[in-house]
Amino acid sequence: MKKQLFIPILSVAALLAFGNQSATAQDESSTAYKMDRTILPIQPPQHDPITVMDARDAKKPPIFQIKPPEGAPNVVVVLIDDIGFGATSTFGGAIETPAFDRLAKGGLRFNRFHTTALCSPTRASLLSGRNHHEVNVGCVMEIATGFPGNQGERPNDAKYFAETLRHNGYSTAAFGKWHETPTWEVSVSGPYFRWPTHSGFDKFYGFIGGETNQWDPVIFDGVTRVEKKDDPDYHFTMDMTNEAIKWMKFQQAMTPDKPFFIYYATGATHAPHHAPKEWIEKYDGKFDSGWLKYREETLARQKEMGIVPKNTKLAPMPKDIKDWEKLSDKERELFALQIE
Repeated sequence: MKKQLFIPILSVAALLAFGNQSATAQDESSTAYKMDRTILPIQPPQHDPITVMDARDAKKPPIFQIKPPEGAPNVVVVLIDDIGFGATSTFGGAIETPAFDRLAKGGLRFNRFHTTALCSPTRASLLSGRNHHEVNVGCVMEIATGFPGNQGERPNDAKYFAETLRHNGYSTAAFGKWHETPTWEVSVSGPYFRWPTHSGFDKFYGFIGGETNQWDPVIFDGVTRVEKKDDPDYHFTMDMTNEAIKWMKFQQAMTPDKPFFIYYATGATHAPHHAPKEWIEKYDGKFDSGWLKYREETLARQKEMGIVPKNTKLAPMPKDIKDWEKLSDKERELFALQIE
């Protein structure tokens, strides 16, 4: 399998320009064709007219195929919803994320990733590489306004980079949460322009809205509503993961020389907080000291790991968040369970 690229944000231009790959030989005949990747879709070469009168003497031109630049890697982007900077063990948090830890040891940790602090705009910015207002997604889809920059309707000239990769010879797939389609376009009537499979993705398996029941989700395969699998232990996160793995295996089996891009966006840790019981029990009692203590412990670990400068100080707590020590026993028990 090709080398893997696992990154939170990428430059599509850099991705498609490994080495000196701005032009790729397509035609091995005497008149070499140089593929122009600066304008999409990539256009086929122009051939001289066939002037021979007998078809048996005519020579057909080679079949035009768009191939990715040599050495183009497989790309996986993982987006986890509503998670804090200091939540995972990879960034000094108490949540055990061993897979992220392994990736970080062989790569880079970014500590200046800027978000819009909202779901739809962050996704639109990440997938397009643009400011969220330029993509016309200034807020979540459900409370879009009629004003430019916040109408909830991504314009035709704001393509996602999945489209760029697809036009350059990649297979592309999105799994999990979308939340990039206006609510008034989520029906059999469409239009489907802002659905995943019309936004650069060959494959989509997940839910279109902002949230869904993780035990009994509303699932779409492409633009078709499908039922959840008949499994007494069903959970959507496991389902979407298995679907992503299955798609990747088939894609590599059928076209091993073709790179893939996977956008993997879980419903967790967004509401509803439908964590399996065994995962909750894993953290039983670990947050009983409360959120103030957790902040202090996390910052100390981040300083030790070099993720933040040694002189970093905690921001003041918002006034509408109570002091943990002033909560009743019942409140502490409830909130500790919610954190778990």
